[in-house]
Amino acid sequence: MTATLLGAVLAAALTLGLLELRHVARLRRRPSLVSRVAPYVRDVTVGAAPTTDASRPWSAGREVFGPTLHRSAAVVERVLGGSASVRRRLRRCGSDQTVEEFRTGQVIWGVTAFGVVAVVLTTWGLASDVSPLAGLVLCGVAAVAGVLARDVALTHAVSRHEERLVREFPTLADLLALAVAAGEGPVSALERVADVSNGAMSAELRTVVADVRTGRPLTAALDDLSARTGVAAVARFAEALAVAVDRGTPLVDVLHAQAADVREAGRRDLVESGARREVLMLVPVVFLVLPVTVLFAFYPGLVGLSLTTP
Repeated sequence: MTATLLGAVLAAALTLGLLELRHVARLRRRPSLVSRVAPYVRDVTVGAAPTTDASRPWSAGREVFGPTLHRSAAVVERVLGGSASVRRRLRRCGSDQTVEEFRTGQVIWGVTAFGVVAVVLTTWGLASDVSPLAGLVLCGVAAVAGVLARDVALTHAVSRHEERLVREFPTLADLLALAVAAGEGPVSALERVADVSNGAMSAELRTVVADVRTGRPLTAALDDLSARTGVAAVARFAEALAVAVDRGTPLVDVLHAQAADVREAGRRDLVESGARREVLMLVPVVFLVLPVTVLFAFYPGLVGLSLTTP
């Protein structure tokens, strides 16, 4: 990459930054609707300082690059689509992000990948010749890969969250059974177990308790839990608990049965995982241990033949 091309890229970046700062300055001079209405609807507390976003980290960066990120997120949404799938996966992984915030994160990942590849190519271009067109293509591919990598990361986050739910569920079910057996009601037992425990399943139980405290029926909150999680064991637990509350079935037996079923399913999954990985366990034996053993067995004979050959 020549010095002229590098100077052109830096000048273009500087010009784009100045235009963005001018646009943000024009937006900041005009008061927003929120700033005009907030003083009339905000609760007034004597002696309390007004909360602003200025003390939060990266507030200046959000003010400068926020409009551009929102426009880019809208473009990504129009190109990729699938907002319903993203919203469902965000709920399944227990995230409080919105679809717009997730799209903004995708844009940030893409810009970061673009910048990393651009820096690498620029450094490489100082030592050797790099085609500008090929560099731009690689940077574009890196940006697209960054956007898609954020979506893949969300899918992996959902899988990890569901694995944590499955691991924590039997213990929490037994705790619920003990609380119910001690004489507490279903809502009180859920609240007690959610307060004394931590983890993904505890967060889901706290959500159920919060829904009940706001006036929703327990059965409706449990149905929401069943629809929100993608784990079959948790869905069966919510449905069985709702049926037990409606029909008066003994909750202790239901909870113990649910915990036993999940533990048995975990044992089966562990055995099946070991059976699937049995072939992978043979890879180091076949490609590492066996060749070394053969080499140690035949090498002395080959050396002896070479020494006795006239």
